[in-house]
Amino acid sequence: MKCVMTRSAVPSTTRVNSVSIRAEVINPEIRKTEDKVVDSVVVSELAKPLTPYCRCWRSGTFPLCDGSHVKHNKATGDNVGPLLLKKPKE
Repeated sequence: MKCVMTRSAVPSTTRVNSVSIRAEVINPEIRKTEDKVVDSVVVSELAKPLTPYCRCWRSGTFPLCDGSHVKHNKATGDNVGPLLLKKPKE
């Protein structure tokens, strides 16, 4: 996603900033044959059995994943998914 700042003149001497946001592909070339790129890492010292981390930069709970990549992928045709940290089964 790129933010483009533009300045526009208003009928008086006041200037107002406006922001336009355009959705773009985040993953231009990594494993594009897969529906969604998700990687898992086993980490023995985790409090939870599974912790998803955001890689689309759109999560409202960043750095944790909240599933925002689903909407992003539909809008852009991208295939980005979370990084999953997994606690090994004991």
